[in-house]
Amino acid sequence: MRPKLHPSILAADHGDLKGEISRLAAAGIDYFHIDVMDGDFVPNFGCGTEILRAVQRNSSIPMDVHLMVNDPARHIKFFRELGAEIISIHPEADRHPARTLAAIREMGATPGIALNPGTSIETIHELLPLCGHVLAMTVNPGFYGQPFLDFTLPKLEKLGQLAEKHGFSLCVDGNINPERICQLMPLGVTNFVIGTALFRGDCEEMIQKIYEENM
Repeated sequence: MRPKLHPSILAADHGDLKGEISRLAAAGIDYFHIDVMDGDFVPNFGCGTEILRAVQRNSSIPMDVHLMVNDPARHIKFFRELGAEIISIHPEADRHPARTLAAIREMGATPGIALNPGTSIETIHELLPLCGHVLAMTVNPGFYGQPFLDFTLPKLEKLGQLAEKHGFSLCVDGNINPERICQLMPLGVTNFVIGTALFRGDCEEMIQKIYEENM
């Protein structure tokens, strides 16, 4: 099974956003990954609603929205109406994450849990049956260009086993490149958010390389 790719639109050239979206869609990606940051839960801001509308206008590729915000339950309806097919929340940012995950599913989207590097599996184990998607962060959230945190590898391996048991997709976000994808797929990781590495050169060429090396 080939990896599923979620290019991070925040890392794209926003001066040519329409062109970037079209090129990525033509290359056969699976999702557009949208990081929403409130400047409070994480020390940065992004992406605005116009980014989601631009993706909607210029592509039929579904959107995967990562809410790095406090009290995400207040915002899930808004982003679902903007077209989000996957909505991931951080459990430590939500007083009632089980209720929020259920609400996301009731809206017709796939509910996801996002795990910071320092968040253990044990703290969210009971929530896993409610998830269709787990987003494991391999850098601290909020900024691009950070090094991959190798201490997350044992956690990814355990999550890979749990993904097989519970049936959720396991996605990794943080300094992902073709070599890292080859390393992580045997651990059970199936989905990959890819940002800086993808937009540094020819994105279409890199996507084809990833698919060819991991068929």
